[in-house]
Amino acid sequence: MSEITVLKLGGSVVTKKSEAGVIDTARIRELAAQIAPVAKSVPLVIVHGAGSCGHPEAKAYHIQDGVTEKNAEGIAVTHFAVRRLNEEFVALLREEGVDAVCMHPFCSSLAQNGRLLYSGEEQIKAMLNLGVVPVLHGDVVMDTVRGAVIVSGDQIVPAMAKALGATRVGVATDVPGVLSEGSVVPVITRENVGSIDLGDSSNTDVTGGMRGKVEELLLLADAGISSHLFHISRVMDFLEDHEHGGTTVR
Repeated sequence: MSEITVLKLGGSVVTKKSEAGVIDTARIRELAAQIAPVAKSVPLVIVHGAGSCGHPEAKAYHIQDGVTEKNAEGIAVTHFAVRRLNEEFVALLREEGVDAVCMHPFCSSLAQNGRLLYSGEEQIKAMLNLGVVPVLHGDVVMDTVRGAVIVSGDQIVPAMAKALGATRVGVATDVPGVLSEGSVVPVITRENVGSIDLGDSSNTDVTGGMRGKVEELLLLADAGISSHLFHISRVMDFLEDHEHGGTTVR
């Protein structure tokens, strides 16, 4: 198998994040058309955020605090919200000729105290060997300590990249990279991250916003894999290994 690419698309770019439950179909259709040529030629794993299809439900049911019988109803409510988004995304990819398939972490993963124990890596390897493009997403995942938790797409990305030995990891968002005083920070490392104000997401988000993204990508850097944060409009630049104008985490 040739070199594997993991591409994360933020929830804010595939949903209208300020409008609960609204999928940005036009944006996804545009992205699907851009991604299709690459997805047909190189092993690609796609992960997308939940955006407004999942975050409001998770927050309403306090899923991130853990799940007991009192709020267990929130498992299904939250999962079906993000599952609807995932199925729409995969359908639009398939319209572009990509052999994409839904991969729901709720069905394939297990967490321990909020961190993934496993996430279906062997199934994904088998898919990639057949030229299939798995599409994962932030989801509710059963947890051995807390009953169930939200596992973000941002946590799934490094887990997948490490397990698969991915060589290219990209995270597309609605901002041009990690910003400090209005300018893109070109490189983030363990050495300089403490001096950067990472801020927080302004929308309903139970997964940590930009700070959460960077913290997860630094864990990936600890394993020797660099990653890239860039604006959604630069997806093709990343996929074609061109300068993307964003932030490299290494």
